[in-house]
Amino acid sequence: MICESKLPLGVRPVIQFNAKARILIAGQAPGLKVHQTGKPFDDASGERLRQWLGINKQAFYDANKIAILPMGFCYPGKGKSGDLPPRKECAPAWREALLDALPDIKLTIVLGKYAQAYHLPEYKKTPLTELVKSWREHWPSKIVLPHPSPRNNSWLSKNRWFEADVLPTLQKQVGTILKSQGDK
Repeated sequence: MICESKLPLGVRPVIQFNAKARILIAGQAPGLKVHQTGKPFDDASGERLRQWLGINKQAFYDANKIAILPMGFCYPGKGKSGDLPPRKECAPAWREALLDALPDIKLTIVLGKYAQAYHLPEYKKTPLTELVKSWREHWPSKIVLPHPSPRNNSWLSKNRWFEADVLPTLQKQVGTILKSQGDK
């Protein structure tokens, strides 16, 4: 593996992938709990994300419907104020080929600044709040969300408009996309 020697807990890619998926969740990198279980968003962030999307675990973990491709596939280790950023080798090595193998994506959900820089490079330096507020500019093919981590509770409490203005439209679109594939 290209980064094995730099990963404190070794290589354990955590992705969810099927060419039939219609929704792509582009996140950062797995956290420690996700590394341990091998299941993407199997933590408090995942609970919040599923609430934001308005779907249950069964729909969320259906790879035929939802692809989950973080910018780094393996747990990068602990930093001073949270986890380290995704390893820089991962996205250039794997991302383009995997995205090309997802021809039916209708909505890309962009979580975090590393995914933002990749999926919306022209907005790489745009502050998160400004980018989330301008969500309609990329809608309905992409949407930038704050990371659903409990570490962002203060951002959510300062930006109440997010739950009132953004989430109802997101939930409706997710429901429509999943319904077009079968059940929700």
